[in-house]
Amino acid sequence: MRTIMTAAALCLAAFATATAQDFNWHGRIAAGKRLEVKGVSGDVRAVLASGAEAVVNARKHARRSDPDDVEIKVVQSDEGVTICAVYPTPPRAREENSCEPGDRWHSSTDNNDVVVDFEVQVPAGVEFNGQTVNGEMSAEGLKGDVKASTVNGSVRVSTTGLAEASTVNGSIYAEMGRANWNDELEFSTVNGGITLILPGKLDTELRASTVNGEIDSDYPLMITGKFGPRRLRGTIGAGGRTLNLSTVNGEIRLKKST
Repeated sequence: MRTIMTAAALCLAAFATATAQDFNWHGRIAAGKRLEVKGVSGDVRAVLASGAEAVVNARKHARRSDPDDVEIKVVQSDEGVTICAVYPTPPRAREENSCEPGDRWHSSTDNNDVVVDFEVQVPAGVEFNGQTVNGEMSAEGLKGDVKASTVNGSVRVSTTGLAEASTVNGSIYAEMGRANWNDELEFSTVNGGITLILPGKLDTELRASTVNGEIDSDYPLMITGKFGPRRLRGTIGAGGRTLNLSTVNGEIRLKKST
């Protein structure tokens, strides 16, 4: 009986080793530079670092695919540090899966079911760009500009800097400490509501639209186009910069911070 239990324990340990892998990275990133974390399947969760170093931990797990086939790559550039979950390139893919800074990035999973969950610590003053496809995206309590996106999952952001967020199937909650962006800022989803909290002093041209939902604003608006419960164009304060809020199925709420 003791031999059987020991064998079972060994099998369980071997299974855990095969289905869960850890990745740990830490390093200094200069203020004003960017930390990017890019995943495909799995959650990305970022919080404020307690010190000057950025920390990125990842855990891989799967039911049938091999976690070792998914590589976590670290790329350093003039913009900062980019960390990606790079899946094996499918045989018929037009492009090889890679890890690149900025918006350009290609990663096809081809039915690979490895999930990579990222836990990130972002130092104050460092920009954060978090991306995933199937998973929740959160970046809370940060002290730098944030860009957060997913496709199937909700997005939640709070920062003393600027923020921008997008998803397709999920809600968006974002709280920004600054409102002095240049040109345009966009928050978009399809199936989910948008709640955006901004400083009391706000100057922007607002473009908001929904199909199945309502639009509510704490800020007084000077209407500049057609106005209705589901679509509006208007000026808040002195106008100038543009704020785009769009969903199909969900409410849009624009609130003043307290």
